[in-house]
Amino acid sequence: MASDEKVKRRGALDWYFKSNLLIRILIGLVGGAIVGLIVGPKISVIKPFGDLFIRLLKMIVMPVVFFTLVVGSASISPARLGRVGIKIIVYYLLTSALAVAIGLLMGNLFHPGLGLNLSAGKAAGRVLKQPSVVDTLLNIVPKNPFGSLASGAVLPTIFFAIIFGIGVSYIMESKNERMKNAGTVVFNFFDGAAEVMYKVVGWVLQYAPIGVFALIAVVFGAQGAKAFGPLGIVTLAVYLGLAIHLVVVYGGLLSAYGLNFFKFLGRGKEAMLTAFVTRSSSGTLPVTMTCAEENMGVSRSIFSFTLPLGATINMDGTAIYQGVCALFVAFAIGMPLNFAQQMTVILTAVLASIGTAGVPGAGAIMLLMVLNSVGLPVEAGTPVAMAYAMILGIDAILDMGRTSLNVTGDMAGTAIVAKTENEIDLGKWEKAK
Repeated sequence: MASDEKVKRRGALDWYFKSNLLIRILIGLVGGAIVGLIVGPKISVIKPFGDLFIRLLKMIVMPVVFFTLVVGSASISPARLGRVGIKIIVYYLLTSALAVAIGLLMGNLFHPGLGLNLSAGKAAGRVLKQPSVVDTLLNIVPKNPFGSLASGAVLPTIFFAIIFGIGVSYIMESKNERMKNAGTVVFNFFDGAAEVMYKVVGWVLQYAPIGVFALIAVVFGAQGAKAFGPLGIVTLAVYLGLAIHLVVVYGGLLSAYGLNFFKFLGRGKEAMLTAFVTRSSSGTLPVTMTCAEENMGVSRSIFSFTLPLGATINMDGTAIYQGVCALFVAFAIGMPLNFAQQMTVILTAVLASIGTAGVPGAGAIMLLMVLNSVGLPVEAGTPVAMAYAMILGIDAILDMGRTSLNVTGDMAGTAIVAKTENEIDLGKWEKAK
């Protein structure tokens, strides 16, 4: 009898854990908005459920950043950081920086979140400082990396993790057997720790529909129907930014190297559509490789390095999302970002992209880091947390477009590098597709 009851209890939860997370989050968003509108300000009694979600997210941010960045940096073999490696890394970092700039441009043009007044007279986290660009650059180098990790200082932690990971990579390539073994042990530890954090992130995301419901309900209970407009503006600004980056940046670079942009789109459409549906750069990788080899004629010696690396560190679509959403949060709480803070957004988003691409919900994790870097920490009960919850509610819709652009950028960079190395069969570009 007890066994039967246990089976029934387990079965009662299966509908939740086995259903699609995207659908559950969307239901949480819509349900929270409806309940908030109906109940009004009294819905604030469920606020602790939303605060718990924010605390869970903050709990995982710094461990995810540190462990994944060390593994991502250590995974790049020094022997492969030659001509091809330098070319593709420069391409990835440059296009990511341009992507954040486009996102910020869209945010400054559309002013998403303006007029929401979520702060309602309350301070949004700590008081924003106005650091100079020089100070921002100097502060990237930590005086005490462990202190930076403990205090949640994002940029110094990113810098140290990358340097540490490169050091591990060199040790693993050492001819000294003792050092090589030591490097492998360190790498395996961080790799295992990163895998553990992926699992923990997955668990936290299972709570996301409940947390989103509570947070959104409180926002709409206080703000009413006027909260719908800014979310529509965010979606429009992000997708317009994605389209501009696709045509201007990728189209311009491909044309500069003698590759037809429209033929590129035709030869890469399978990977682009797969990424849009699956919302996973890593999951789309087999399709991306097939498009590069069979449709674009790229040599396997090129794409076998550039595409997996791109799935790890190239997040142009996510970078555009960071720019728009950071400004949305700032406008929503009535504290617009100045030029130095917007430059910090670019730095943080580009550096963070190196390690967090493989993490489930990477965009939302990165947004936490970006907001923290400009003095807008997502603390439970603050207006920043309310604005972040609104973005999280539509994150899945934005994720489809940004993931597709991420994969498109990987293929564009791979084709360009292959062309410069004469490792591409241009005859395949002449055939109808």
